Amino acid sequence: MIVVNTETIPGYVVRETKGLVQGNTIRAKHVGRDIAAGFKNLVGGELKGYTELLTEARRQAIERMLAQADELGANAIVNVRFSTSAVTQGAAELFAYGTAVVIEPEQR
Repeated sequence: MIVVNTETIPGYVVRETKGLVQGNTIRAKHVGRDIAAGFKNLVGGELKGYTELLTEARRQAIERMLAQADELGANAIVNVRFSTSAVTQGAAELFAYGTAVVIEPEQR
C-alpha cells in the first residue's frame, strides 16, 4: 500500500475515494525513562527512551490506519497527517489519519 502526505501520487490517478481512515495509540511514560530523562536534562542531549516510545507509538498508529484502509479495499492512503495530544498527566495519544483511496497508474 502506498502511503503519502500529499494529495496526489505522481504517476497515479485516484479512481475511488473510500473515506477517512485513522489509527491511534495512547502511551504512558515509564518511571525508568523519567529518571533517565531527569539526568539527561542536567547535561543535555537526546532523550532516547522517549524517542523510542514515540517511534513505537507512530508505528502502531500507522499499522492500525493501514488495517482500516485494507478493510475498505483501498490500495493507497493520501494526505496522511499525525497529531498528538495529552490525555492525562503522563500519557499522550498519537493519532494518524488520512484518506483511503483506490489508485491506478496513469495512462500515457
